[in-house]
Amino acid sequence: MQSPIVVRTAEIGDVPKLVAIETRCFETDRVSARSFRHLLRHGHSINLVATVDSAVVGYVTVLLRKGSHLARVYSLAVDPQWQGRGIGTRVLEAAEGRAAIAGCRRLGLEVRTDNDRAVRQYEKAGYVQIGEKAGYYEDGETALRFEKRINTEFEVRIS
Repeated sequence: MQSPIVVRTAEIGDVPKLVAIETRCFETDRVSARSFRHLLRHGHSINLVATVDSAVVGYVTVLLRKGSHLARVYSLAVDPQWQGRGIGTRVLEAAEGRAAIAGCRRLGLEVRTDNDRAVRQYEKAGYVQIGEKAGYYEDGETALRFEKRINTEFEVRIS
């Protein structure tokens, strides 16, 4: 029997684990430890981690803008050895719920054109492509822009 996936608010002590996931998932455009610490302490953001048996296996960071009903998924990653188990879906759903509670009505994000797995995940979750940003990533790759109108009737269960 597989242990349950628990989604909770990220803590400063999670930063080394978040950086390790970034390193395993991304070759460029990584979120640094300093940036994670800033987001957790001062950022107008939602920072959630997914855990299995208390091990951090994925995370999502959503940026909020004061006075705006649009939030933005800044980064979402699942440790490669845990991918394909619904963890990305769980943290994304939890982030949508938290964004709705914060007064947001839409959630936007960018994803690399060559990240087919993530594109499929976002489309399956109801995100719609609204455009592209050429040269968006450090290596010059284009980003696909997605957006979703989020449900404001969420029941969010986060530890």
